[in-house]
Amino acid sequence: MSSEAAGDTVAAGGVRYRQEEVARAAGVKVRNLRYYQERGLLPPPRREGRIAWYSEQHLARLRLIDDLLGRGYTVNGIAELLAAWEQGGGIGQLLGLEREMTRDWAREEPVTMSLAELRELFGPAATPQDTRRAAALEYVRVDGDTVTFPSRRLLEATLTLVRQGLPLGEILEAGDFVQHQAAALADRFVALFRRHVIGPEGLERLSATQLDHIAEAASALRPVAAEVVAAEFARAMARRVEAEVAALLRTEQ
Repeated sequence: MSSEAAGDTVAAGGVRYRQEEVARAAGVKVRNLRYYQERGLLPPPRREGRIAWYSEQHLARLRLIDDLLGRGYTVNGIAELLAAWEQGGGIGQLLGLEREMTRDWAREEPVTMSLAELRELFGPAATPQDTRRAAALEYVRVDGDTVTFPSRRLLEATLTLVRQGLPLGEILEAGDFVQHQAAALADRFVALFRRHVIGPEGLERLSATQLDHIAEAASALRPVAAEVVAAEFARAMARRVEAEVAALLRTEQ
C-alpha cells in the first residue's frame, strides 16, 4: 500500500494541484477555471511538460473569485477589483487571510492502492455498489485500477467497524448522515463568525488591522470548534450508551 499527499505531489512551497483537483477543491467547474484564466482573473499555472500545476495561491484566488461572484460582482467588476487590490498590495493580505482561515481544518494523509489491494483489504464485505457509494460520498476516488482514500483516519475507522461485523453499506449510510450533520454544524459556526467577526461590510472594505483581527479569530476558532463538537458528541454517547445498557439489563430481569 502506498500513500500520496493531497494533490498527488507536494512541492517545496506547498501542495500543488492538477487542473481537475484545484477546480474540485475550489468548488468550480474546470471550464470556469479556464475562463477565469482567459479573462486574466487567474494567473497561469506552472507547467512541467504537458502537466499544468496549480498552487495554493491559485486555490485561494479561485475561492475569492467564487465568493465575490456569490455577492453579486460581475466578472468585469472582479477583474477591476483584483487589479486595484494588486496595485495597492491589498490582494496579498486578503489571500493570506483566506489561507489562514482555511488551512489546518483537515490535516489528512491520503492512501492510494490498487483495486486488487482494496478487495484484499475489505474482502467480501465490499461490493462494487459500496465502492460507488463511497466515491459519491468522496470517501474514495477511483481512477482506472487505482483507488485513493483522501483520509487515512476514515479508512482505518471503516476497517475497524467492518472487522467488528458492521455491514459496509450501513457504515456508509451512517457516514452520509454524519456528513450532513457536520455540514449543518459548519454552517452554524461560519454564520456566527461572518456575522460577529467579519461584519456586514465583508472583507474588501476592512482595514489591515481589522483583517489581522479576523485572521487571529479564525486561528482561535479551529480548536474551539473541534473541542465543542467532540465534547458534545462524547456527552451524547455517554447518555445514549447508559440508557441502552439500562434497557438491556431490564430485559434480563
